[in-house]
Amino acid sequence: MESQLTVAFAHIANSLNLPWVWVAVTGLLLIALLGQWIIGVLLRRLYRLAQQSEQQWDDAFVVALIAPAKLAWWLLLLTLLFALLPALASVRGVGLTTLHASLVLLVPWFLHRLITNVEEQVVLAKFSDGTSVDKATVRSTARLLRVALWLVTVLMLLQTLGVSVSGLLAFGGIGGIAVGFAAKDLLANFFGGLGIHMDRPFTIGDWVRSPDRALEGTVEDIGWRVTRIRTFDKRPLYVPNSVFSQIVIENPSRMLNRRIYEKFGLRYEDSRSVGPVVDAVREMLNSHDAIDTGQTIIVNFESFGGSSLDCFLYCHTRTTNWVEYHGVKQDVLMKVLDIVHKHGADIAFPTRTLHMQGSIEEMGS
Repeated sequence: MESQLTVAFAHIANSLNLPWVWVAVTGLLLIALLGQWIIGVLLRRLYRLAQQSEQQWDDAFVVALIAPAKLAWWLLLLTLLFALLPALASVRGVGLTTLHASLVLLVPWFLHRLITNVEEQVVLAKFSDGTSVDKATVRSTARLLRVALWLVTVLMLLQTLGVSVSGLLAFGGIGGIAVGFAAKDLLANFFGGLGIHMDRPFTIGDWVRSPDRALEGTVEDIGWRVTRIRTFDKRPLYVPNSVFSQIVIENPSRMLNRRIYEKFGLRYEDSRSVGPVVDAVREMLNSHDAIDTGQTIIVNFESFGGSSLDCFLYCHTRTTNWVEYHGVKQDVLMKVLDIVHKHGADIAFPTRTLHMQGSIEEMGS
C-alpha cells in the first residue's frame, strides 16, 4: 500500500508540477478526512440500528467503539505519514514504535469503555428485565475487570517496547510472596470483601445485625478493606471485611414477613367468655387485610396465670416496613380489645385476693 501511494503521489506531483511532499501531505489529509466522514456515517447508522433493537448490549458496544475507531483511523494515517515522508526518516523508528504502542492501547481502551457502559446499563437495570440487581456487586466486578485489563495491557505494552516480561513476572512472584506475609491482614480483608461480593449476604442499604458482636445498622458502603455501617444512633461503624467470615450475620431487610406474638389475659370471672373470645380473635386475624393468611395463625388459651386466664395470638403481617408493621400491630391489638369488651369480658390486671377466716371480733379477742 505504501508503494502504491508513493507512485500515485509522484504521478500527481509530476502532472501538477508541484513538490512531492506537498502532494503527499495534502493527499493523506484528504484521505484522512474522507475516511473520518465514512467512519462517522457507518458508526451513526450502526448506532441507530442498535437503538432499534430491544437489547441494550449492542448499544453499549457501539458507544464504546465510536471514539477508538476514529482514533485508530488517524493513527493508521500517521503511520503512513512516517513511512512515506523522507523528512521524517530520522525519527521514523521512534515515531512508528510510539504509534504501534498507541494502536496496542486502543483495544484495552475499547474494552474499558465497554465494561463501563455495560456497568452503567446493569446498574440502571436495563439488562435485568425488571428484576433488581445488586449494584455493589456490579460495581466491584466491573472494577476488578478494569484492573485486570490494564495489568495485562501494561505487560503487552512492555513486550511491544522490547522489555523482557518474563523477568518482571519472576520478580513479581517472589515479591508477591513477601508482600503476602507482610500484608496478610490486608489480604484477609480483601478476600473477605470478595466473599461478600460473591455470596451477597447483604448489600448497600440493607439492615444487618450480628448476634455474635455488638453490630447493627444500615450498610452504607462495601469496600475492599472495610465495610461502613451506619448505626441507628447515626454513628458510622467501620468493620474490617475479614470479620464477616468469622461471625453470624442476620439480614432483617430480606425478611418476608414480620411476626406479631402477643399475650393477653382475661379475668377469672370471665372464664365462660374465653372460648368465644379466642374464636372471635382468630376469625378477625383470618379476615384482616394486613395479615398474611398463608402463614401460621394461632390464637389459643394458653395457661392459668396468677391473676388472669392467659391467651396468646401468633401471626405475620404482609408488610416488612417497620413503621407500617407497628401500625398493623396496633390495629390488631385494638380489635382484640374490642372483641374482649363485646363479649362482656375485660383484660385482667395483677390482683391479689385475701381470704380471712373468722370475724373481726374474734380476731380482736
